[in-house]
Amino acid sequence: MKYTKLGNSGLDVSRICLGCMGFGDVSTGFHQWVVGPDESKKVILGAFDMGITFFDTANVYSYGTSEEYLGAVIKQLPREELVIATKVFNTMRKDKAGNTMPNGGGLSRKEIIYECEQSLKRLGLDYIDLYIIHRWDYNTPIEETMSALHDLVRAGKVRYLGASAMYAWQFQKAQYTAEKNGWTKFVSMQNHYNLIYREEEREMIPLCLDQQVSCTPYSPLASGRLSRDWSIPSKRSETDTVLKAKYGASADIDKPIVDRVAELAGQHGVSMSQIALAWMLAKPYIAAPIIGGTKLDYVADAVRALDITLSNDEMKYLEEPYLPHRVVGAN
Repeated sequence: MKYTKLGNSGLDVSRICLGCMGFGDVSTGFHQWVVGPDESKKVILGAFDMGITFFDTANVYSYGTSEEYLGAVIKQLPREELVIATKVFNTMRKDKAGNTMPNGGGLSRKEIIYECEQSLKRLGLDYIDLYIIHRWDYNTPIEETMSALHDLVRAGKVRYLGASAMYAWQFQKAQYTAEKNGWTKFVSMQNHYNLIYREEEREMIPLCLDQQVSCTPYSPLASGRLSRDWSIPSKRSETDTVLKAKYGASADIDKPIVDRVAELAGQHGVSMSQIALAWMLAKPYIAAPIIGGTKLDYVADAVRALDITLSNDEMKYLEEPYLPHRVVGAN
């Protein structure tokens, strides 16, 4: 395993982050392809044995059960060697009619502090290493959000702050607000980025480079679109409505890129996933792509990507067919 600093901080993270959205209780209705506690434990412990120390979850993943499953397993691991990230924003409480309860989501001071406490309980931890705002809250002043996050850091309940999936102007506004008031700034941006979705290269990534913020992309394999032959069905491809919303409309312009990934995989004698990840890991602004493996073989495959070096010509060959996409994730 290789390690790197996260943004302009002293925090070391493994260059592969294990995403835990695939762990949880299927009865919550969050996703139909999630795996239960026994399978989750096997993957988490196996990932740690491979040198992965960076684990990413969220309060909303299977409505708390992802955090619970992760928390149960990390009790068996050395806490100070781990970097545990979780997120806040999405709706966690609804009434009987399915409407969001007042203060049931968002980034108000009340909700941030409450949900942080709930995440700590589910994870069984005294502190969270990286606390991430999951989306931009259009209904709460950014001053209130950044002040509340800073207070959690000052209270020792959070070590570092991260953001996810927003427009560059919003991220800059948050960073400026924190700097102006002497509050804690974000060290990471968890954005939507992969070989078939590169819209972040227009504004967000240049901003992150300027601000010395690391990118920890979600969906680095485009929910499986970059890892296998599209003609082979999987439970996720058949049931994941988010996958279809993100990539369904752009399939025609994405296919030539996927074909080139498969071609280079054949030439190198490796998997398609390893080529797609090797491309991403070569980018200087990427700290650790978030790999959502629900099987240990998937995680091991991702780790092997660290040993692959693509030539400049191969990098260009993969990037060449890209065409503009509609923005997905930021809004």
